[in-house]
Amino acid sequence: MLSSQKYQVNQFTIENILNWVKSEEMAIPEIQRPFVWSKKKVTNLIDSLYRGFPVGYLIAWRNPKIRLKDGTLSGGKKILIDGQQRVTALTTSVLGQEVVNDEYKKERIQVAFNPVTEEFASLNPAIQKDSSWIHDIAPIVSGDARISSIIREYCQKNSDVDELLVEDHLENLRQIARKQIGFVELEPDLDIDTVNEIFVRVNSEGVQLSQADFVMSKIAAFGVFGSNLRKCIDYFCHLAVAPEFFSQLENVDIEFKKTEYFGKIEWLKNENDDLYDPSYVDMLRVAFTSEFNRGKLGDLVSLLSGRNFETKTYESEIQEESFKKLEKGILKFLNESNFKRFLMIIRSAGFIDSSLIQAQGAVNFSYVLYLKLRAINLEQNKIETMVRRWFVMSVLTGRYSASPESMYDQDVKKISKDFESQIKYVEETELSDAFWNVQLVAELEKSNRNNPFLSVFFASQVKDNDKGFLSTDIPVSDLISQRGDVHHIFPKNYLKKKFNSRRDYNQIANYVFTQTEINIAIKDDPPNQYFAQLKEQCNGGKIKYGGITDFDVLKENMHQNCIPQSIFDMVDDDYFEFLKQRRILMAQKIKEYYQSL
Repeated sequence: MLSSQKYQVNQFTIENILNWVKSEEMAIPEIQRPFVWSKKKVTNLIDSLYRGFPVGYLIAWRNPKIRLKDGTLSGGKKILIDGQQRVTALTTSVLGQEVVNDEYKKERIQVAFNPVTEEFASLNPAIQKDSSWIHDIAPIVSGDARISSIIREYCQKNSDVDELLVEDHLENLRQIARKQIGFVELEPDLDIDTVNEIFVRVNSEGVQLSQADFVMSKIAAFGVFGSNLRKCIDYFCHLAVAPEFFSQLENVDIEFKKTEYFGKIEWLKNENDDLYDPSYVDMLRVAFTSEFNRGKLGDLVSLLSGRNFETKTYESEIQEESFKKLEKGILKFLNESNFKRFLMIIRSAGFIDSSLIQAQGAVNFSYVLYLKLRAINLEQNKIETMVRRWFVMSVLTGRYSASPESMYDQDVKKISKDFESQIKYVEETELSDAFWNVQLVAELEKSNRNNPFLSVFFASQVKDNDKGFLSTDIPVSDLISQRGDVHHIFPKNYLKKKFNSRRDYNQIANYVFTQTEINIAIKDDPPNQYFAQLKEQCNGGKIKYGGITDFDVLKENMHQNCIPQSIFDMVDDDYFEFLKQRRILMAQKIKEYYQSL
């Protein structure tokens, strides 16, 4: 059974745990980077240990023993899967080590103790001036200081205290190192799904780790090389979101600044593009799939452990080769030229803003495709066409929404110089007439604003340089990039008088991008009313909605925004017929757009 064979549950002292950290027998992979506990939580942990309260289990997954080149076996490190924040809190408060805070600055969290009241608090200026507090528990708990000396010094500063009481309380404090904590050690041959299931069941918050978390654990445990590679991944992802962090990085991580990775991510310091801000999950997935021709990150965990899939043994050569291969993929991912050229292709398909990116899996695999086609030296114009079409096809078909890893694994193996034939095959099977005329029209019958099909429609308008609804000069692209208004063609408040369901009045086929002033002018007017006014505008009447004064221009604007001509006479009773007509027009526009890519 799993309980008797696949893991062991033991009780170890805090002293044991910290000795493993000091000797590097246990690796803290910083899955939840950086240290996110507040100082109050650190003192609460120490207080719980002091009073003998339970503080939960730690879960570690032992690395498998790897066969070295000389034939001997290396002992596997314990990789901490759950309990990183607790162990990190102990290393800073008891061992005196620095931690990286949420601003990526190193700091020591120093816990003070009042041996009379038995209170704990993080050191602050007020406590520092107060002689009734011992300013740092670390020398006492770690055993580096003589209690007798501390008692003598404390009583000299506080002559009215009971010396025996202080001695008892300080002895209790020292006993923290001997307090026990539950420790679940998982066997090295467990698969990731089983490890994750154990983690979820033991973890009271029910948090689920991704396979990328396990990969980051393996990377962090691989010595200095692994530590720097993990930092490279983490810093890149952080800089992509906050480029201003670069100057701070230069000052807080001097050791990392000396590595080659620092120079390779330096270009991000002046980069404010947020079209694709990858997470470490995205980065690992792209790097792994493009470099290893595999799609399942669970395989990467095994490879980074040195697993030989044929012999089912673990070998140091495979481990070293896998780390070098992953590093190569990471460096290709973060290369400035690769990254910017790929985003240029996505933009050229009309996806000019992150608000239009509703399918991250499609973006990630499209980057895989780009890197693979670049590696086989395909002509740039062919790369651009293939990546553009594959990306939009993936979004339209939801190719990577259900089982992305299996689909990645399948698709990456088919990338070659003749990938054009694969695209045509997928188009013939996935984008048939039935898709364009029936399935896509049905998919547009949704009410979720963050809808991939609506995003593709807006992207098609960007690519065609269409004007915003009733605009003479302002294109949809500007309205998207400047966060213009998404307007209800049948105004929402007008529809609410008849329909109670949001699903009805927030249908995506009722949406257009328009200028704020036009949106305000239309207000709650029904279509037959404001389109009648538009007719008058085009016949020399008062200008109320936008600046269109020519009927042919109005019809062209309606065509660009897929507004059926029948709208001139429509009222609330015609709403669902309007939606039906507009969905057909939107689907036809998306089809023409795709075929033009």
